[in-house]
Amino acid sequence: MNDKRYLLELISEGEHQQQDFKYRVDDARKLARSVSAFANTDGGRLLIGVRDDGHIAGVRTEGEIYVMHQAAYKYCQPEASIRFDTYHADGKAVVIATVPPSDKRPVCAPDEDGQMRAYIRIKDENIVASPVLYTLLRESQKPQGALLVYDDDIRRLLGLMEGRLTLGQIIRLSRLPRHKVITLLAHLIRFGTVQWDYVDQEFLFGLASEGC
Repeated sequence: MNDKRYLLELISEGEHQQQDFKYRVDDARKLARSVSAFANTDGGRLLIGVRDDGHIAGVRTEGEIYVMHQAAYKYCQPEASIRFDTYHADGKAVVIATVPPSDKRPVCAPDEDGQMRAYIRIKDENIVASPVLYTLLRESQKPQGALLVYDDDIRRLLGLMEGRLTLGQIIRLSRLPRHKVITLLAHLIRFGTVQWDYVDQEFLFGLASEGC
């Protein structure tokens, strides 16, 4: 398969959870958020030199590759792995930057205020991970225990979770400390008892049996 055909096949998929188009690459901090999101989720690829509408514009300068290196190795903490491959179509170069899922999660990147945040990829968006998902990312790097002990605090959480609730609602209803609710929800998600969803820019949590 020639380069142009391969690129057009990728572009025809549009932007999705594992693919993003980048027409211009001139802000390493902003780009680091995309790298963080891919590294913390299922991995993905950035098509550099492709407009949002799928038009191939081409990479303008070698400096754009340098910016990508900065995004992954300077502004991501810990560093994220990244691989670059260059393809050509109609005299224009497109660089595909492939980011695999990280084995050192959470990978954080600076937000607009310079605060380090963990991002995740949801559909075609890079979203700041909620405190629960941040804890889940961190805990996912540790060996999973053989079983989850259902103590009184967990029973209290499960007993109040009818439908889908925000973290704040769960904290208020359970009257448990915030940090404890976050940790327990992360454990319950990891064991498949609770599921999360992202709706209208909010993270919601509910029992897995209710199809959250």
